[in-house]
Amino acid sequence: MTEQVRETPTVKTNGTAFRVIGKRVVRPDGVDKVTGRAQYGADVKLPGLLYGKVLRSPHAHARILSIDTSEAEKLPGVKAVITGKDFKPVADRVERSGEGMVNYSYLSKNIMAQDKVLYHGHAVAAVAATDIHIAEEALALIKVEYEVLPPVLNVLDAMRDDAPILHPELRTREAGAVVGDKPTNIASHEQFAFGDVERGFAEADVIVEREFHTSTVHQGYIEPQNATALWNADGFITVWTSTQAAWDEQRELSEILHVPISQIRVIPMEIGGGFGGKLNVYLEPLAAMLSLKAGHRPVKMWMQRDEVLKATGPTSASVIRVKVGARKDGKITAAQAWLAYEAGAFPGSPVTAGMGVIFAPYRLENVLIDGYDVVVNKPATKAYRAPGGTNAAFAGESVMDELAEKLGMDPIEFRRINAAKEGDRRADGPVYGRIGYIETLDAIANHPHYRSPLPKPSAPWCKVGRGVASGFWFNWDGKSSASAVVNPDGTVAYLEGSTDIGGTRASLAMQLAETLGIDYEDVRPMVGDTQTVGYNDATGGSRTTYGSGIAAYHLGKEIIREMKRRAAQLWDVPEDDIEVEGNVYRYAGHSITFKELCAKLEETGGPISVSVSVNTHGAVPGLATHVVDVEVDTETGKVQILRYTAAQDVGRAIHPDYVEGQIHGGVAQGIGWALSEEYVYDEQGHLLNASLLDYRIPTALDLPLIETVLIEVPNPNHPFGVKGVGEVPIVPPAAAIANAIYHAVGVRMNVLPMKPSAVLKALGKI
Repeated sequence: MTEQVRETPTVKTNGTAFRVIGKRVVRPDGVDKVTGRAQYGADVKLPGLLYGKVLRSPHAHARILSIDTSEAEKLPGVKAVITGKDFKPVADRVERSGEGMVNYSYLSKNIMAQDKVLYHGHAVAAVAATDIHIAEEALALIKVEYEVLPPVLNVLDAMRDDAPILHPELRTREAGAVVGDKPTNIASHEQFAFGDVERGFAEADVIVEREFHTSTVHQGYIEPQNATALWNADGFITVWTSTQAAWDEQRELSEILHVPISQIRVIPMEIGGGFGGKLNVYLEPLAAMLSLKAGHRPVKMWMQRDEVLKATGPTSASVIRVKVGARKDGKITAAQAWLAYEAGAFPGSPVTAGMGVIFAPYRLENVLIDGYDVVVNKPATKAYRAPGGTNAAFAGESVMDELAEKLGMDPIEFRRINAAKEGDRRADGPVYGRIGYIETLDAIANHPHYRSPLPKPSAPWCKVGRGVASGFWFNWDGKSSASAVVNPDGTVAYLEGSTDIGGTRASLAMQLAETLGIDYEDVRPMVGDTQTVGYNDATGGSRTTYGSGIAAYHLGKEIIREMKRRAAQLWDVPEDDIEVEGNVYRYAGHSITFKELCAKLEETGGPISVSVSVNTHGAVPGLATHVVDVEVDTETGKVQILRYTAAQDVGRAIHPDYVEGQIHGGVAQGIGWALSEEYVYDEQGHLLNASLLDYRIPTALDLPLIETVLIEVPNPNHPFGVKGVGEVPIVPPAAAIANAIYHAVGVRMNVLPMKPSAVLKALGKI
């Protein structure tokens, strides 16, 4: 059946017309997914398959005195049992992996505890058996003796001089150098600074200074972590898994298992959500080690929901202090921030990113930002969609709103006066290129949502308010590879290595089709693995449509070059004399279409196959402005979202449906972070809400129809103007909602989530 293509309603900012780009085409993997034929990680079935389960710590902080696995090993059906002793020590080395840096030693200790457990749910042993129920029975037979230690569960307590120490060897690092001489939970301190903040505050007519607290939250992907591994008798390891970063996992497995990277193949399956939480290994090394000990039989593992919440990487809770001063005319004179982020059990919070986000939308002359990475007895934090950005914007944008109010200014006009633009320096150093932040402010200011009166409250005890906030994300480019085979029927088989999370099969195929001048339907995309296509950086950092899109563009140019050679051979003319216009190849009265030329491949030299690898640069940050209307029930504290509009500079909307979908998803997650999501621990560090019944993500009943405005300020560093779009949308929602709550009921919220009890407390009712 021919796909029905409808034109995009968005307006192209530079008037460029495209054959494919900007259309809302049908995704190539859609049929398999809606019919249930798509293969996810837990769908892998192999002959002789064993099933693995993990024994996890009941304590948040304890020394492991002994582990006795003898009774479990005797249970009929059990084929292998492993503990931390089965893993060789891993070098204390830090490299880039996924969206950030990873210390391989810490990573190894996270997937299986060594001498200490550092959070409730930390893995201490694993079993492989012929049946999942036998494996579960075997876990109950493993005897572990612990010496329970006092846990430290929040960032301020962890920073105290008398706090319980998680890692006796840990010392604080500043600017890459060790500055401490005694054990500490403060892994690092960083600082961004320029100008003179003291002078700037002295020049201010109004100063706002506030402290904010945010909770630990999880990405909330529906598909749990999984892995199937076969450590073959020939020494080669194959892993099938749900991952955003097959090549990073290949390298992590190599380090943890002490196996050459060339002997490891990682096959990324379809992925049921990731949002940054599936960039690093959890079960993969355990499944591989169990496979080895079980006589080279394949082992499949998957987490239950409580394991996902207890033992994978949520994002950081944080404490943030912000001080900003401004003149009566609205000009910001100084901005200062202090951010302390929880890293969980091992160093590596996204505090540096939060430092870069907090004041990024604004042109500043005097700024000072300090950031602290602090370990606590919680799961090691991992990336979550604009990692660290939502926390920072909640604090920064709340203060900006309060400043605007104290100055008697419209919140959008205040932001416009101070808006960053091309040539302005960010606090973390880089200078902006062409960005569309002011355009997002203007789009919201002129939108019917912002210009319309607030709706009437639904009851006398309810109040309504409107809030505005802006957001920023860096975006990333990275390394990408792709291959293609040109078929005689005029279609192109396209192999790329970026896991498809948000429809990137389609957006990349569209860019290849646009480059070749052919129809989208004539490109057949497929996601490869670590042995079938060249290296690709992670699907993360909003890099895929940008970075892998550049690879698709260069792949198309290589195909065109080869097709020109074939046309020249066909007409016996110089290759350089062939002209290409769209899908037509011409020379002096001769012309042939791409499809017609493909039919002549055999008579012009045979099949065409092309591969490219690129290390891209030139990703441009994304910025957005959001407006939200809320209703606050002053008797219950419940906040209801009435209307939400998000304007974002997207560079170029390759597939507008997917761009809008990314914005919808980011806003939805931001609303959850703002109003309901949090990890709840008791004093001993036990996670009390390890289920999706008690850890409450938004449902359709919690969300309005989210309106989007796509601003297209093309990125000059990309052939089609692409900017990353997936992470910016989660940054403004918490701040926008907090500002709306204030304008409804007159109290400033400084905690996340802004759940009913928090709102009632702020109102002085509890």
